[in-house]
Amino acid sequence: MANANRPFGFIPVGHLDGSPFNNKLTPYLFSGTNAVYLGDPVIHGGSAGAAGLFVNGQNCEGMPTADRAAANSTNIVGVVVSFSPLQSDPTTLHKAADGTDRIGYVAGGPDTIFEVQADNGGAALAAADIGENADMITWAAGNTTTGISAMELDSSTHNTTTAQWRVLRLAPRPDNALGDYAKVWVICNEHEFKTTTGT
Repeated sequence: MANANRPFGFIPVGHLDGSPFNNKLTPYLFSGTNAVYLGDPVIHGGSAGAAGLFVNGQNCEGMPTADRAAANSTNIVGVVVSFSPLQSDPTTLHKAADGTDRIGYVAGGPDTIFEVQADNGGAALAAADIGENADMITWAAGNTTTGISAMELDSSTHNTTTAQWRVLRLAPRPDNALGDYAKVWVICNEHEFKTTTGT
């Protein structure tokens, strides 16, 4: 049976030591003009909240900023899992940040394993590709109704040299198989906390 095409970005599922994902998240300030969706990998925004900035009653002074990662981004800090609701609209807990100051909660451990859907590019993932590296595809936007990311793994970029993500295995469940739209487990190669630059 063919794999269903249901992109969802990156979902944390566990850690390299075999332990399950423990829902430990780090708050970041999202205030850029780029819409960010649940499951989007994000990069450090290069700044932090200013003195006196409160979002939903929380003091954001010194809170690092983050923004949506691009297809060629390095120094990824993690994947956004949720947003704090807006006081003006408490139903926006799972909606995208789009220029309004929001606090987003990021799964940022450099040993975190994520599940992601591969695309249906010219080189569908095969057994020999497990253990190789691949970049991601950053589509224009996620789902504006659900707030879910549309990012996928770019299967045509798989290689044994440098890329953003390491393919660890096929996600183990009955409705999943190698090929187009395969769901795989990956870990971030180009993570901000894995580099020695600036230390």
